[in-house]
Amino acid sequence: MKHCEPDPSYTAFVRQVLDRVGDKWTMLVIRELAVQRMRFTELLRSINGISQRMLTRTLRELERDGLVTRQVYAEVPPRVEYEVTPLGLTLLPHVVALADWAVANRDAIEAHRDEYDADSALNEPAA
Repeated sequence: MKHCEPDPSYTAFVRQVLDRVGDKWTMLVIRELAVQRMRFTELLRSINGISQRMLTRTLRELERDGLVTRQVYAEVPPRVEYEVTPLGLTLLPHVVALADWAVANRDAIEAHRDEYDADSALNEPAA
């Protein structure tokens, strides 16, 4: 079988998408918004540990990628709501499948980690 080199622009794009969906906050934001449309402060309270700055950054990136929409209402004070898009919803089954895989293989992964850590400790030079 002949090995084909992938198009560098395709590879770069795939890496960008995987970086986006694999970051620490993206899936938590999408999960919350898949349940219901939310205001910024509601999202901030619902995602434990996320800072205001990081939530702002994550929402902007998700909006740019078309995974989240931002609706601004002409009220005083202004009201802004975020909602997952149909494209964003198509991502959820894949993330759920990955999470299910992690849960199903947790014991095996932890056993491998323990074995690796034990071997690494034995092979470390003495200080």
